Amino acid sequence: MMKRLISPLMIVFVSAISFHSSAQQIDSMMSVYAEGFPKERVHVHFDKNIYNKEETIWYKIYVMDPEGPTFLSKNVYVEWYDTTGKVMRQAVSPLFQATARGSFELPATYNGNFVRMKVFTKWMLNDEPEFIYQKDITINTGAVYDAKKEVVPLTRVDVFAEGGTLVNGIESKMAFKATNQFGFPVKIKGLLVNDKNKVIDTIRVRHDGMGSFQVFPKPGESYSIKWSDPFGKSGVTPLPAAKQDGATISVSTDNEFATVRVERTKNAPETFRNMYLLVHMSQNLQFKVSLNATEKTLLNAKIPIAEMPTGVLQFSLFGSDWMPIAERIVFINNRTHEFTAKIIPQLTTLTKRGKNVFDVFVSDTTFTNMSVSVTDASFDATSGASIYSDMLLSNELRGRIHNPGYYLSSDSDSVMANLDLVMQTNGWRKFDWDKLRAGIAPTLKYGVETGMMNIGGKVFGLKNVSTASLMLNLIVQHKDSSRNLLFVPVDKDGTFNDFTQMFYDTARIFYNFNQNKTLTDIVQVKFENGLLRQGYKTVDYTNGNEPFVWNDSLSRIRMNGFLQLQEEWKKRSQYKTLQEVIVKARVKSKEQVLDERYSSGLFAGGDAQTFDFVNDPAAAGALDILSYLQGRVPGLMISGQGTGMSLSWRGSTPDLYLDQFPLGVQQIQSLNVRDIAMVKVFRPPFFGSSGGGAGGAIAIYTKKGGDFKGDNNGSNKGMMNTILTGYSQFKEFYNPQYDNPNENPETDIRTTLYWNPYVMTNKKSPRFRIQFFNNDFSKKLQVVLEGISADGRMTRIVKPLEQPQ
Repeated sequence: MMKRLISPLMIVFVSAISFHSSAQQIDSMMSVYAEGFPKERVHVHFDKNIYNKEETIWYKIYVMDPEGPTFLSKNVYVEWYDTTGKVMRQAVSPLFQATARGSFELPATYNGNFVRMKVFTKWMLNDEPEFIYQKDITINTGAVYDAKKEVVPLTRVDVFAEGGTLVNGIESKMAFKATNQFGFPVKIKGLLVNDKNKVIDTIRVRHDGMGSFQVFPKPGESYSIKWSDPFGKSGVTPLPAAKQDGATISVSTDNEFATVRVERTKNAPETFRNMYLLVHMSQNLQFKVSLNATEKTLLNAKIPIAEMPTGVLQFSLFGSDWMPIAERIVFINNRTHEFTAKIIPQLTTLTKRGKNVFDVFVSDTTFTNMSVSVTDASFDATSGASIYSDMLLSNELRGRIHNPGYYLSSDSDSVMANLDLVMQTNGWRKFDWDKLRAGIAPTLKYGVETGMMNIGGKVFGLKNVSTASLMLNLIVQHKDSSRNLLFVPVDKDGTFNDFTQMFYDTARIFYNFNQNKTLTDIVQVKFENGLLRQGYKTVDYTNGNEPFVWNDSLSRIRMNGFLQLQEEWKKRSQYKTLQEVIVKARVKSKEQVLDERYSSGLFAGGDAQTFDFVNDPAAAGALDILSYLQGRVPGLMISGQGTGMSLSWRGSTPDLYLDQFPLGVQQIQSLNVRDIAMVKVFRPPFFGSSGGGAGGAIAIYTKKGGDFKGDNNGSNKGMMNTILTGYSQFKEFYNPQYDNPNENPETDIRTTLYWNPYVMTNKKSPRFRIQFFNNDFSKKLQVVLEGISADGRMTRIVKPLEQPQ
């Protein structure tokens, strides 16, 4: 982004611009930060905003940096957390044109009213945690609302001086924000009073708990807001104490200019006689201005903004010693962030299983990458965020922004005025000016993932072995039984890497050393996939779990109606499955065969969940047994890591057994999962335990001779092998074809009618046709289209599909 030196014609108070060494240092260090630490931003497009329990969440991830679709990272990571803050699933995907698709199946046993999604690249972990993408997704469990359990709201009111400080004798704008303990807005009423309880002004909320007022602080006086909320609670919020002398900054904008007003007190220190103003966006310096305040106490400027890109613009005011005095941010919206897309209906048939066709048309010749969903429009369609707000607003500000998508939905005067309240009541990304003055570059703990996954690792124990021409022979056996033969050279330090392989789920790696087949007996080979290691994690909901807010009663009724139909379908499916089991009861499952082969006495049969480690590749690739069980056994709670790991089930600790003999948790963790044949998890109570078994039991069985045969096969016999994980595998969205509406007798109860994470257009193909069939019930549908272009612009369309009259 080009730096501009402001012209004297642009402002009325600028004399010759003269910066000393500190200015040059700050200027150059801003360039270092902009070029060496560009900020990546994430947006996730979901197929809908509210889900019934046991449904699948479909999503598309977009990753951008200040220049457009990210050119930095090649992989993106996703973590899912339950209402207690414990991780439910971790996933990793390759980025295709700065995007990735995925799905998350809500567990059948999950009864929480939300799940939290966290999305990041490895590079983003260098940033502050507040700027990592997180979203809480509402889950409808069908539970009846209980007013007795309603959380009592606790209102707080925060006040903010424009520019950051109050100074005696200078009138300043104050902004306030009233929220409850969960960050939701509260509509308060209040009075501005001084320390003698004299009423100075009336305080009114203008939008979502926010408002502003003017104050003229006088020496020896203090000020506060006396407020009351709609719940009958009242309180007092003091204004920050005013400084005796100093300077303030205020900024207002129109379509052409940002008008900056700088005012100092008459007796301000000498460092306030010559001040400096830096105007910057996305770490890039836009303007730098020298302010000659030797003779004047009030200075005004007009900064041209008509040609600026959309985003948060920062104004930083410094004294002549380059110590920061005040800062203010505004939002510039010149619509430079958008490209135009159209949804053109071709056929709308909202009868049972009716056929629907529409086109996505982009006249722009730039390549675009979009996603589209079609859902039942009778559900609560209110989404707090959009691709615009996530990429341009939320990623730059600290703290919760209620309904951020609203502020970029229009450029009307009222919306822009409310957006400026957000600018004044939220923190933002800031430079550490002390570090910039000292020439300290950003500290980066994580490097950029410039490549996708690979098969790599290190050979240990080569101290007395010549590494000249040492090569690993690898046979990569994929889930579909296909194989790839690789010859990978080993470096002097024992490391090796092959970047030709990319796979999903897991693959079994067979290996030995070329021309030295016995070397595997004296060395250890450790394999890695080149991706970020993700261990067991928890998150801390600092303000407690967010309340379940769903005000649309008609939407709730509609959603519960679909939930009831889904539950009825599940019962019918279970009945059919039971009938099939009765008919085919003579055929034993693999788990039954294992159970008869390994367990005996009180451990045989029983109320237990059995895990087949012989035939489950995911088990062979697990770090340890407890990591494998995490999230697979309803009610079993596994917390901590390493030697501090603990287990709990219904308030008690499960008993652990190895080959039906008691064992401790540390010994369990040290077991090699490749030596395990079967794990049985007995639900509480387990009567085989001498202590009563209130916490159930986990019985682990090691392999017998015949069960080791699966470790080698065919041409791979005699080769060492291991399991390596790849990218996460996701479901494909099922789009039924009802050319014959009566072909499938099952009731169609889909709430998402269509989902396509990759809708693409370019100069030669500006039109993308979409075809889908309605379910058995929906009468009004809604289309949501979002996406990005190759040059970094975005689009978002929300359009209803209704039957033509």
